[in-house]
Amino acid sequence: MTFTNPRLRRLFADDERCIDIAIDHGAVNERALVEPIRDARAVIAAVAAGRPDAIQVTAGLAPLLAPYQTRSGPQLVLRTDVSNVYGTSVPRHPYSELLDTAIDDALRLDAVCVVANLLLLPDQPELHRQCVANIARLVHGAHRYGIPVMAEPLVMSPDGTRGGYQVDGDIDLILPLVRQAAELGVDLIKADPTDDLGLYSDVVEAAAGIPVLVRGGGKAGTHDILRRTQELMATGVHGIVYGRNVFEHPDPAAMIAALRAIVHDGESADHAHRHLENAA
Repeated sequence: MTFTNPRLRRLFADDERCIDIAIDHGAVNERALVEPIRDARAVIAAVAAGRPDAIQVTAGLAPLLAPYQTRSGPQLVLRTDVSNVYGTSVPRHPYSELLDTAIDDALRLDAVCVVANLLLLPDQPELHRQCVANIARLVHGAHRYGIPVMAEPLVMSPDGTRGGYQVDGDIDLILPLVRQAAELGVDLIKADPTDDLGLYSDVVEAAAGIPVLVRGGGKAGTHDILRRTQELMATGVHGIVYGRNVFEHPDPAAMIAALRAIVHDGESADHAHRHLENAA
């Protein structure tokens, strides 16, 4: 695949793979998600030191990223919607609101792409309909200016133990939602891993040629994340979008180096782990 869009060429490295670190969790108004990134300036600095290909933030935090941006990265991926489905209880009225200023913000801040949710929650058809409308509106507005759109197809289910909605890795739900995102005309898809990673190549195929970047999901152990990344890269994905599994690591830059070894250099998880050992 050769990217002709200049913004996509800035997002992806020469090998057409990408490491995007998401630090947009504060937008959802949940204390538990804000706490690890409370000092946003320090967190962005620590992640930027690892030189990922991109960092995903909201328009409000983009000025904190600006001092670290160069022609070679990290580039700005702009979060353009706000939702309320990440709390510890199921909300009475779930929503995902696309910001009216999304396109203007992307142009003003020189974002390489914009991202919004495509949520699928049980018994919430109106929320899904709202997300479909958001993606369609974003695609229409962004493409007028050559701005790529990243959809985040996200299947969630209520969790009786932890409370609220949690990620659902059911391929029977993820695969058609990924295909719907592709059919809506997006340029990139950011999707959760399936419970059975061996089936993820089916998800990539369903994306119909649209590059798939895999979400990190919930917090997991370092070895598990590296192993999972290695397995997923073998399925044909174009990269990763990780958040808490990077910025909550004691050494985010070393963690990014380990992920780079897998994503960009094709190393095994075991070999990639040496970047963490050398940093200790």
